[in-house]
Amino acid sequence: MSQSNVIHVAGRGATRDELFARAETISADLAQRAAELDREGRPPLGEIVKLKNAGLLNALHPLSLGGGGLDWLDGLKLVRILARGESSIGQLLGYHFVNSQYIDWAIDDRARAQALASETVARNLYWGAAVNPRDPGLVLTKRGNGYVLNGKKSFSTAARISDYINANATLDGKIASFAIPTDRPGYIANDDWDNIGQRLSDSGSVEFRDFPVYEEDLIGEPAAEGAEPSVLASFNTPLIQLVFVNFYIGTAEGALNQALGYVRDTTRPWVTSGVERAQDDPYILERAGEFTASLKASAALADVAALAVQNALARGRNVTARERGEAAAEAYAAKVHATNVSLDITSRVFELTGARSTADSYRFDRYWRNVRTHTLHDPVFYKAREVGEFVLNDKIPAVSLYS
Repeated sequence: MSQSNVIHVAGRGATRDELFARAETISADLAQRAAELDREGRPPLGEIVKLKNAGLLNALHPLSLGGGGLDWLDGLKLVRILARGESSIGQLLGYHFVNSQYIDWAIDDRARAQALASETVARNLYWGAAVNPRDPGLVLTKRGNGYVLNGKKSFSTAARISDYINANATLDGKIASFAIPTDRPGYIANDDWDNIGQRLSDSGSVEFRDFPVYEEDLIGEPAAEGAEPSVLASFNTPLIQLVFVNFYIGTAEGALNQALGYVRDTTRPWVTSGVERAQDDPYILERAGEFTASLKASAALADVAALAVQNALARGRNVTARERGEAAAEAYAAKVHATNVSLDITSRVFELTGARSTADSYRFDRYWRNVRTHTLHDPVFYKAREVGEFVLNDKIPAVSLYS
């Protein structure tokens, strides 16, 4: 059972300005503690509670339900803000946004989708997922009037902090998708996430042992393996890719912010620089300007892509595969750019700060470790290829949980 769902929560229905101000405050606090948090690498239970208390988990839900009523462009900016303070927390907020909104796109029964959304806001639930298509692992078996779920997923982001998850499993040769609370018996989140980066993302393995699943948990009818979802339900992929884009950018922005602060306070000018302060060194100034320009360009591209996906998504069940594909190509172009820029900047900020900044107490390497770990999630050269196919051959990206 997630420990995060036993906390009393306040702060729903905040305005846009309030949500952004709260995100900035949380991000600043995370930046102060991030080195120690990275060193400990524990599940971020307290950090998720802060997001709940700030109303950030419900930022995208409609005002009529008590949510923030924000659009995806603003929601992704919140991801970017939090990632400046701690990359994993930005990732976790973005994953929750996609996983909690997915039910509205995938469930045809509007009354049930509305009920789940209302429960999510009322109880301030955090949504995770266990759907990695390269790690099938789960089997659903009919038992009595319901089902039992058994198996293991090697990676499940937010494994121990999730209150609800989207999952899929094989059922009689087909793929069944369902949404389930994690407080039922038989859900086991293992403490085995020890990767070099995203150490607070709680991305260890999960096991299901005779976990009960009921008919009302299912999202639609089980489908043949490889069957494409409805166009609307497939928007989870370009949007999760935009989550990646924005927390990569936010992580690099955080790295640059920390580096600039270190230059002002600690870095000494080079002996032949001819200046008295490091911040007047012409080469440091050049690097700072170069990195800033690259990040501004990447953020602008991310916002353009977010608008494209948001506008296509707004067509609801009338959206076409072509419209979805054109928007996805925008998202994937932003993914290529953000990946390259974030890896470059997080590895090169040391050119600003100098040798002393490599001390373990600063852990400035965590920014690179975070983006290096997650950018391997799906190879960026495949995203570049999809963009190339679109611009050169007018071929929209194939629909999958990666594209």
